[in-house]
Amino acid sequence: MAEDKNTPKQGQINIELDEKVAEGTYSNLAIINHSVSEFVVDFVNIMPGVPKNKVKSRIILTPQHAKRLLKALGENIARFENAHGEIKDYEQPPIPLNFGPAGQA
Repeated sequence: MAEDKNTPKQGQINIELDEKVAEGTYSNLAIINHSVSEFVVDFVNIMPGVPKNKVKSRIILTPQHAKRLLKALGENIARFENAHGEIKDYEQPPIPLNFGPAGQA
C-alpha cells in the first residue's frame, strides 16, 4: 500500500500555510495585554508621518502558550546571535499610545 505524503505520521502535526498568510505582515511594534486567562498581542506597523496607525494582527494565547512562545523566541534569538552576532537594541523614544484604558480581556 502506497503511503500518502499528506498524511501526518505518528507524533507529527499537519499544518497548511495558505498564500495570503505566507506573505506575512510587517510589524515594528507589539502591544501586549493580559487577563487571568489569556495574553493578547497586537502587532502594529508604526510609520513616520502617519497620524493613526492600525493593528495589523491580533494573536490571543493562553498563559501556557505565551510562556512557550517566550522560550521558543529566546532559543531562536540565541541561535541567530550565535550565527550572526549580537542583535543591537537601539534606544528609541517612547511612542505615545492613546488606545484608551489599559486592556483586559
